[in-house]
Amino acid sequence: MDYTDKQQLLSVASTIDEQLAPLVEGIDILSSVTPLNYKEERQRFFDNRFSVEPAFKYQTKSLDVHLAKRNLYALPIEQIDHPALRQLYIDIIQSYADKLDQLCSIGQAEFLYNSLRYYGEPSDKDVRNAHFLLHLPTEEEQESRHDCHSIAAFMGQFCQDHGYSGEIEINPSMIANALVSGTKVKINASANITTKELHALAHHELGVHLLTTLNGRAQPLKLLSLGCPVNTTTQEGLAILCEFLSGHFSLKRLRTLALRVVAVESMIKDRDFRNTFLLLKEQYKADDMTAFTITARVYRGGGYTKDYLYLRGFRQILNAYDDLGDDFNLLLAGKTEIRYFSAIKALVKDEILLPPRFISPAITKPAQADPIYKFVANALR
Repeated sequence: MDYTDKQQLLSVASTIDEQLAPLVEGIDILSSVTPLNYKEERQRFFDNRFSVEPAFKYQTKSLDVHLAKRNLYALPIEQIDHPALRQLYIDIIQSYADKLDQLCSIGQAEFLYNSLRYYGEPSDKDVRNAHFLLHLPTEEEQESRHDCHSIAAFMGQFCQDHGYSGEIEINPSMIANALVSGTKVKINASANITTKELHALAHHELGVHLLTTLNGRAQPLKLLSLGCPVNTTTQEGLAILCEFLSGHFSLKRLRTLALRVVAVESMIKDRDFRNTFLLLKEQYKADDMTAFTITARVYRGGGYTKDYLYLRGFRQILNAYDDLGDDFNLLLAGKTEIRYFSAIKALVKDEILLPPRFISPAITKPAQADPIYKFVANALR
């Protein structure tokens, strides 16, 4: 592609970018499905000896879904004279239209249907891998623990050491220990984790999720900042790969990913919070807090199937790490999805997109793999 054609293409795509970005900037499913009364409902569940269904409450948003979709579909995508780029925009727009359906159905029965339509459900292979992991022994935990303030300090230093710009805040109403939203790194006020988990968390949240946010924002176009459709699989796969490569992995972590798969499968089949909780607690010997956290994650919003993708993503990205060679790092160029790898590679070659500015430190300097974890990881493929 010559210089003139490239500049013309970038001009057209940038114009669409400027129209698209404000239409989707408020569509944040993860924040929207976070229960406002999570701690209260957890306590009520425990006080009633697991006999009541949590009644989670969510933020309410006034949204005209029909108008929002109409505005998305009205964008002149046909003006983009580059098949791969045009298709990527089409798919991203459709993914946000699907997210609108999820957003407007949070707390309703339709949310599970919309979640299944967008994220899918565990395959037989996903379930087999989960069962394999759940039969492995677990290690003894380290004694040292880190609270939210210690985690925040470590995260801040990690960002400083690697040149990442991000705002760290402690949040009292979260399920996860930490999450990245834009360039904001939220730490659960109730978090209490081991040193190994602390390092793994930093490589996961900062070394991938924050990093791909920053790389996406450095692109000349916003599409990798907005995110490829269903990029959860690749993004979480990359994040868990970096935990693995950093040398701070554990069988406990793999077990958690496996329990999420089992919980999603149970939620889809049983649609009974208590049954799923007791399955994790009694059959798979999860402690009460872990069982509740995982169950709440998959029942939030009305049935959120996303969590099974962590284990699937890890398996897919492990294979890509071996197969793609030096091109693997292109997956860090923004909120990518491996299904679009060929298109992203072609767009980088045509200088429409840029290679990633930041590379995850665990990928740049991987630690020597523990033979046990390496064996287990290979068994998942």
